[in-house]
Amino acid sequence: MLVVVIWGLAFVATRIGLDDLSPAQLAAARFVIAAVPALVLARPAVPWTMLIAVGLTLFAGQFLLQFFGIAGGMPPGLASIVVQTQALFTIVFATLLLRERPTPRQTLGVALGLAGLAAIALTVGADLTLVGFALTLGSAISWAVGNLLLKRLPPTSTLELMVWLSLVPPIPALVLALAVDGASGIAHALAAITWRGLGAVLYLGAVATVVAYAIWGDLLRRYPTAAVTPFALLVPFVAAAGSAVVFGERFGALRLVGMALVLVGLAVIVVPAGRRVVV
Repeated sequence: MLVVVIWGLAFVATRIGLDDLSPAQLAAARFVIAAVPALVLARPAVPWTMLIAVGLTLFAGQFLLQFFGIAGGMPPGLASIVVQTQALFTIVFATLLLRERPTPRQTLGVALGLAGLAAIALTVGADLTLVGFALTLGSAISWAVGNLLLKRLPPTSTLELMVWLSLVPPIPALVLALAVDGASGIAHALAAITWRGLGAVLYLGAVATVVAYAIWGDLLRRYPTAAVTPFALLVPFVAAAGSAVVFGERFGALRLVGMALVLVGLAVIVVPAGRRVVV
C-alpha cells in the first residue's frame, strides 16, 4: 500500500513540477536523480544495447509523453487511468508481434479496457484536450513496448536494473529540452525553481523511482507475483483522489464510466481467477 500511495501521488507531484519546469526538463531532472545510486550499485548483467532499448521505451518514452500530455491538457487523475492501459497494449502487442495467444480472460479484459478508453475519449473538451489524451495514450503504448523488451532481459535485481535504466532518459530529455526551451530557457527554469518544484523533482526521482521500485522489487521476490501485482490497480484511485483534493479535478458521469471500465478490464486481466481481493 505504501508503494500504491507513492506512485499515485507521483501524478500530483508531476503536475506541481510542471509549474516550474518544462516536460523535457522535468523528465531529465527526475532521472538524473534516480540514476545517482548507479555510482554505488553494480551494473546488472544486461547488454548495453538492451539497457538502452528498455530505457528509451519503459522510462524515456513513457514519461516524456506522459509529462507532455499532462502539460498539454490531461488532468493528472485521469492520466493515471490512461497510462495503466499499458497492460492492455502489452497483451495486444504480444499477440501481434510475439504470437502469444491471449486467454479468454485477457481478451475480455482488453475489450472492456478499450471500451473504457473510447468512453474517456468522448469527454475530450473543457479540461481534457485531444493532444493531452493522445500523448498520454502514447505514454501507455511506450510502456507496453518497454514491457515486451523487459521480458527478454535475464533475471536481475529490480533496484539495480531500475537505477541503471535511469541513466538513459536524461540524454534524450536534455536534447529535447535544448531544442524546445534553449539553453537560456533551461538556465532560467533552474534559477527560478521554487521549493514546491524542487520538492516535486526530488519526490519523483528519489521516492517514486528509486524507493518505490526497490520496495516493489523486494515484494515480488518475497511473495507470488499474483499476490502483489493486483495492488497496482489501486494507484489510479490514489492519483484521482489526490488530484481532486489538490487541484479540484472533477469527473463527469461518462468519464467515470470510462475509468471504471478500464479498471475492471485491468482487474479481469491481473487478478487470478477465483481470487478475491479485499481492499
